[in-house]
Amino acid sequence: IRELGVDSEIVMPSETLKKMQQKKPKGLILSGGPASVYDEDSPTIDPKIFELGIPILGICYGQQLMCRILGGEVKGGFKKEYGPVELTIKKKSDLLVGIPSGIIVWMSHGDEVVRIPKDFQTIATTKTILHAVAENKNKKIYGIQFHPEVVHTEFGTEVLENFIKICGLN
Repeated sequence: IRELGVDSEIVMPSETLKKMQQKKPKGLILSGGPASVYDEDSPTIDPKIFELGIPILGICYGQQLMCRILGGEVKGGFKKEYGPVELTIKKKSDLLVGIPSGIIVWMSHGDEVVRIPKDFQTIATTKTILHAVAENKNKKIYGIQFHPEVVHTEFGTEVLENFIKICGLN
């Protein structure tokens, strides 16, 4: 995000709500990480974050955590995925504007979202991940299972640029 010219701050999950209330940012990204949402000491956030009315992007673990907090279901994946897979875009989304319907993305996960929360819809899939991209368009909340920030993901920069536009920071 900084490479795209947008000021950003990294905060600990336990401090996120307090920092958001203080600084009033235009958007939030819940990042990926090696934890499982079911690990006893896994990072979590205050659910009130989803009531602040700002765009939110959950990446990998961030998507899983977000979906679990909002009433979806996360399970251990059939197999752990690490590497390139083809993403197929099924529906239009502001997050994926200008991106071809079939691209290669980089996965690195063990868990996966198997049921998205109420008021979300699936936007893109892979051969093994049913909800590779999901969104709640009205609330501008997006979850992606892949990593747009790595060079191995085609159009990853464009995904992040689209999120910046959604936040009104372009």
